[in-house]
Amino acid sequence: MAKLNLVVGSMLGAAEYVADHVASLLEQGGHQSRIHNPANLTDVLAEPDTILLVITSTHGAGDVPDNLQPFAKDLAEQRPDLGGLKYGVIALGDSSYDTFCQGGKTLDSLLRECGANRIGDRLEIDVTQHEIPEDAAEAWIQDWMALIA
Repeated sequence: MAKLNLVVGSMLGAAEYVADHVASLLEQGGHQSRIHNPANLTDVLAEPDTILLVITSTHGAGDVPDNLQPFAKDLAEQRPDLGGLKYGVIALGDSSYDTFCQGGKTLDSLLRECGANRIGDRLEIDVTQHEIPEDAAEAWIQDWMALIA
């Protein structure tokens, strides 16, 4: 089974709750997971065969949450060769804003620009439609786990 690093970006806690729930589901599925909050790029990339799963909300005017900004900045400035890295993204946002899920979209773009390979589609959770975002993540993660098996 797979080893995963869960990188969390959260201001108010919703992404943290989703990450905890997803980690539990991954472990029930036989996978190993480690939550990084805050995330350090060097630590996350220390084991090359580990799959990365970004779980982040959006803050302010489409910004990456404060606790994930150093990670995003390091990706943007260092531009590591991530050609062997597989990853997924769970983005949380409010569709009443034109920057809906921008935090997750930003991390997705940064990872792709560094050569990483996304597994499956990015999950975009609209918190106005999902009172409990963990429920939306649960349905997605079951399908996503089949792609990493």
